Amino acid sequence: MAAATKIGRLEGLDLARFIAFVGMVIVNFSIVMGAEGTEGMLSNIIHALEGRAAATFVVLAGIGLGLAGMKGELNLTIFTTFKRAAFLLVLGLLNMLIFDADILHYYAFYFLFGALLLPVGTRALGWLIAGLAGAAVLMVLTLDYEAGWNWTDLTYPEFWTPVGFIRNLFFNGWHPVVPWLGFMLFGVMLSRSKLSSTKTQDALMFGGLLVFLLVNAISAYLQPLIAMVEPELVDLVTTNPIPPMPFYLMAGMSVASMVVGICLRAAPLLKDLGVLTVVNPAGRQTLTLYLAHILLGMGVMDELGLLGGQTTQVAFLASGIFCTLCVIYAFIWSRYFKRGPIEALMRKVAG
Repeated sequence: MAAATKIGRLEGLDLARFIAFVGMVIVNFSIVMGAEGTEGMLSNIIHALEGRAAATFVVLAGIGLGLAGMKGELNLTIFTTFKRAAFLLVLGLLNMLIFDADILHYYAFYFLFGALLLPVGTRALGWLIAGLAGAAVLMVLTLDYEAGWNWTDLTYPEFWTPVGFIRNLFFNGWHPVVPWLGFMLFGVMLSRSKLSSTKTQDALMFGGLLVFLLVNAISAYLQPLIAMVEPELVDLVTTNPIPPMPFYLMAGMSVASMVVGICLRAAPLLKDLGVLTVVNPAGRQTLTLYLAHILLGMGVMDELGLLGGQTTQVAFLASGIFCTLCVIYAFIWSRYFKRGPIEALMRKVAG
């Protein structure tokens, strides 16, 4: 029974990574295909996924980092994480040359700070998350959030300048360290709980759902009240990812909790049904597949003239086709290799 629980736990996290990856593909494909802003159920799904899928990914990265810190010698884990952060920074900056919404270079700093904070106690990590949320509000109130942006084409021309890079990284980029580091630290906190316990899994599922509903209800209640007093301050109480304010942080963490809890809970059954055998290899190659959805997925769409002016139905169809191909590729690749190509390269270069 213990062995089965352990397998369920590990494979449940791989399943969660794959689900988060699918969510990111849907959001990114919808953006580049110009399928945002339309009406209908599919558009509502896209809106619900925006910022949440990526946040779930970062929480899962935090869980992985926390588990690594507990399994091995802490100083070695920190040193290895530093090297991998450097690898991700280089990879992310190269990716920025073709995809302005790259998240990898942000990941480099999440891992850097996350590794440094591994020795910190769980309660202190909670206070740090609250501090990041408060700092994000203070920065939005005192600094120019639109600085560096060209909102007409969603580019950041000042990114490659020292001041622009730091501003984008910590304040007003797509996934700024303040407060997005909070998702990583929340993942580290979760790694210290008994994730293999069904009680913990149920708490993540139902607790996450309760917090998500509560946060959205409070946000919806406060927005019209604040709008009557000072419309420019409404962004402070929304659950939108831009700018990422405290309610967004709480909503993102609650969604990640639900996804992790559901995947861990369902893993034993899905394993018996053979689902995990097919799907999970893709969940273990998300770095490779993330780059593939930009270089190959968007590249093919560009050749087919599908970038811009498309419907949500076309965006979902493209996402479904691509993710299906990813599952097939990863399953075949896993028959011959232990890791994905980019994961193997990172392992060789950074340990």
